[in-house]
Amino acid sequence: MSTATLSPTARRRWWWFLWSLLAVLAAGIAAYFVTPYVLGRSTIPIDRAIVGYYTSLVVHAVPAGLTLVLGPWQFVPRLRARFPRLHRITGRVYLISVLGAAAAASYATVVTPSGFPLQVAFSVLIVAWLYTAYQGYRTIRRGDVRQHRIWMIRNYTLTFAAVTLRLYLMLGTALMPVIPALQFRDVYTASAWLSLLGNVLVAEYFIVQRTRAGRPRDTRAAVAQPA
Repeated sequence: MSTATLSPTARRRWWWFLWSLLAVLAAGIAAYFVTPYVLGRSTIPIDRAIVGYYTSLVVHAVPAGLTLVLGPWQFVPRLRARFPRLHRITGRVYLISVLGAAAAASYATVVTPSGFPLQVAFSVLIVAWLYTAYQGYRTIRRGDVRQHRIWMIRNYTLTFAAVTLRLYLMLGTALMPVIPALQFRDVYTASAWLSLLGNVLVAEYFIVQRTRAGRPRDTRAAVAQPA
């Protein structure tokens, strides 16, 4: 659906619907997948014989879950306008959480037994996640708000890959009994690549290009579309 054909009221309602879907999915996935790690369990098979593997996943999951939950609120224009100091503080917490989660994920990626294709996917995701976070910080430090928003949209799109990864993973595992040749390792790898590439394409086409074209209303409406 193109928001350009909608009235301002309909655009606002559409944006809030998409934002709500984004926020609910982010919070739900964070709670469902982070909680087991905190309790010493996991929702996916983990080889605990690998030194530090499970620990790195726990250290990654907690700040990563925090970025998922905090991110959507940073894109609400009214909150940014009414509480600019809160927006800055939350933004710093978000960026620090990205650094911590990426550092832990880097170790987990190196030692994962799930194969080289998955390692490449997660490595690309980690590098892109850190780079967009750096650009988001750099642009706001020099006062370029417009570019800051673009880079942070890109960054949260990569953060939200954790959600789309789990959605693809749940779909893939549901198909495993139907397709006996389908292995969990293959489903996991395909889900990782789909979540990375799919989210990036959505961000670049529906969000960033419209922002650069000077259509801020369309940009706000598209913030939730990675969901």
